[in-house]
Amino acid sequence: MKHRIVVLGAGYAGAHSAGSLARRLDPADTEITLVNAEPDFVERLRLHQLAAGQDLRKRPLARMFAGTGVRLRLARVEAVDAEHKTVTLDDGELAYDTLLYALGSTVADHGVPGVAEHAFHVTGRAAALRLRDHLDGLGEGGRVLVVGEGLTGIETSTEIAESRPGLKVALAARGELGAWLSPGARRHLRRAFDRLGITVHEHTSVERVEPTRAIAADGTVFVSEATVWSGGFAVHPIAARSGLDVTGTGQIVVDDTMRSVSHPDVYAAGDSAYAIGENGRPLPMSCASAGFTGMRATGAIIRHLTGRTIPSAALKYYGNHISLGRRDAIIQMVDGDTRAKSWYLRGRVAAYLKNAILKGAAWGMGHPTYGMPARRHRLTAAAGRSAEAAVA
Repeated sequence: MKHRIVVLGAGYAGAHSAGSLARRLDPADTEITLVNAEPDFVERLRLHQLAAGQDLRKRPLARMFAGTGVRLRLARVEAVDAEHKTVTLDDGELAYDTLLYALGSTVADHGVPGVAEHAFHVTGRAAALRLRDHLDGLGEGGRVLVVGEGLTGIETSTEIAESRPGLKVALAARGELGAWLSPGARRHLRRAFDRLGITVHEHTSVERVEPTRAIAADGTVFVSEATVWSGGFAVHPIAARSGLDVTGTGQIVVDDTMRSVSHPDVYAAGDSAYAIGENGRPLPMSCASAGFTGMRATGAIIRHLTGRTIPSAALKYYGNHISLGRRDAIIQMVDGDTRAKSWYLRGRVAAYLKNAILKGAAWGMGHPTYGMPARRHRLTAAAGRSAEAAVA
């Protein structure tokens, strides 16, 4: 009986992990199934570009994993039963021996009234296209309010302002714009906002969203034909209902190998995992964290099943790359405590480097088994017996 490995989610963590497992595990012993609701790999780090009106290259998962031995299951995950080791999909049920949970995250509304009903966001392809269609319908002088001064808010507001100069774009920041950047990077960020004509409302907490306006905590009313919510990320509630040990945010609590602390046959990677970095702090939800946790989980699964050790990825956060439209960007490095270093890159060089990073990541996703070894690892006898016992 083959050992059944199920990977949930084909984002930056899940797609890379499925390919890595296929590279290193012998198909005579294992059956790898990748479950994803959409047929394409979505470059989430470029969704603000899609929303602004730019077309992104399609990357069909079926083409990406053709000939790899990975079974692609296009379905939506509805539930996970960690006790009985099954996943409920919208088209049936799937049993596993080892589960890698990488379903990612969506927008966090923080319970603010009206966000779910009236606001737009860019945390998924469908959501970005919905915003794009809405922006297409706005006339000259249409007003757009982006709520949130984090990476997503900065990139979305600058991309829309550059791509659609006829719109009036504003950003509502709970604190100071770019407060977490080094002084030089912060000055460059403000110059970029001035150049693009983006109005910034600092120390502004939006507490209600309506169809054509947003209301701040102090009663200030911002007229907006399109309110874009970028106030952080929230994980899907599936893990919290699964029987797995999760945090108050719904993230799966894992050890330093990305293995669930409550269910040893479950691993988590990406935004779904509550992983502690080498600085003793939880890793932030990010593409970089997805890559590192995915590599760490993959290595642990291979080691557990084959007894072989492969190099382990460091759980570090090195910095941020922030696009400010297509021709400008900031790359800000951070120290071990995730505080901004004085060193940073800006302008066209930073934009070129960020684009190269994203292209490299997309190429890696599009070639998940590049460099597949001629001889892949067989499972240990113990791993084979455990799979047979699970079926019996």
